Amino acid sequence: MAQYDFDMFTIGAGSGGVASSRRAGSYGAKVAICEDSRVGGTCVIRGCVPKKLLVYGAQFADAFAEAAGFGWTVAPPVHDWATLIAAKNREIDRLEGVYRDLLKNSGVRLVEGRGRLIDPHTVEVEGKRYTAANILVASGAHPVLPAVRGIEHAITSNEALDLASLPRRIVIVGGGYIAVEFAGIFNGLGAEVCLVIRGEELLGGFDDDIRVCLAQEMRQRGIEIRSRSQITGIDKRDHGFELATAQGETFSADLVMYATGRRPNTRGIGLEEAGVRLDAERAVVVDDRSRSSVPHIYAIGDVTNRLNLTPVAIAEGRALAETLFNDNPIQIDHRDIATAVFSQPPIGTVGLTEREARRRHGAVDIYRTRFRPMKHTLSGREERTMMKLVVDRQSDRVLGCHMLGADAPEIIQGLAIALKCGATKRQFDQTIGIHPTAAEEFVTMRDKVPEPKAAAAE
Repeated sequence: MAQYDFDMFTIGAGSGGVASSRRAGSYGAKVAICEDSRVGGTCVIRGCVPKKLLVYGAQFADAFAEAAGFGWTVAPPVHDWATLIAAKNREIDRLEGVYRDLLKNSGVRLVEGRGRLIDPHTVEVEGKRYTAANILVASGAHPVLPAVRGIEHAITSNEALDLASLPRRIVIVGGGYIAVEFAGIFNGLGAEVCLVIRGEELLGGFDDDIRVCLAQEMRQRGIEIRSRSQITGIDKRDHGFELATAQGETFSADLVMYATGRRPNTRGIGLEEAGVRLDAERAVVVDDRSRSSVPHIYAIGDVTNRLNLTPVAIAEGRALAETLFNDNPIQIDHRDIATAVFSQPPIGTVGLTEREARRRHGAVDIYRTRFRPMKHTLSGREERTMMKLVVDRQSDRVLGCHMLGADAPEIIQGLAIALKCGATKRQFDQTIGIHPTAAEEFVTMRDKVPEPKAAAAE
């Protein structure tokens, strides 16, 4: 029997790689993990966590503005971007230390440097080679910039988290979750924000009602959204940057940020040389147990481009450790996984969109409500909350829950359990709501939205 240095060697110390390595180590496996950047990966270092901290910072603008309606006298607030970034950096430093300690306490060896596959059982890091019975690729993904003239003047979300100062005018190209989240951050902290999108609406793949309502709320906050627009060039000027569009328009900005997609980190790490199959997007092709085309080489998280969410990567990583080292084969169910967009207002969603449900199930019932939250009756804000249920008409099973409004991610997390359990609309109706809350609307909606054809005829 072949002898190896480790039972498992993980390439990439992000959330998924760390979770899998720690779980394997807890079962007595001899594990090593390599990382050529900071331990914690995209989520902890340059994604979910620092971005959410900036979202919290931006939300104070609403709190100050609304306080007067509740009797508070607040002096005109002044925000210092450098203070926020310094505080954010301290927290990220702390979390990286926590991650390093977690690996150490689980008996996982951290090898610092870029890992590259030499063969199906060998990884080279900084000129030194390590063998392993199993290799896990958890190298994540990175933002990409399109081939646009002057694209060297643009930044991505990576750089946006560490700007030295907050520019006055910002153009964000893209309409996905990263784009709308940063639009809310910069707008809340006082910048003029313009979103440029190629399509008609934001957030492709989300429920259409969510997409439309979010655009309405963002515009109400002063964010400009240029739909059906494509940037063809960026020129550096004395006053900042000038952007040209395919429609013949030009406009200016102090900062240009692109949020137009991410690609798996698979280049230069020896995957193809080791025989690992990649798809057209250069993602590692895996089966339902995260196995690649090469025996004993596995991949999880964003590098597989399946469902690019941190909790999914963690679940996939832990399932692999259970399967390999605890005689407990686990297969992750990627259906009905809840997700959130920390836009302002935020979004929470789980299950099928109305469009998907009609395509898969045919006849569906739609329940939808839009209302002004109680808080805003005194604050004076016109922001409205939207909630929606998508129900299979034949079985009465709830297929999708969607919400735009304050605390949407917190509320949808609970509803995700109900969907996983196969809850029906009747069971929602039988649930007594908590009053007064926004969440109670999910169990008090009774009137169906008219069918599309019937609505058009009225």
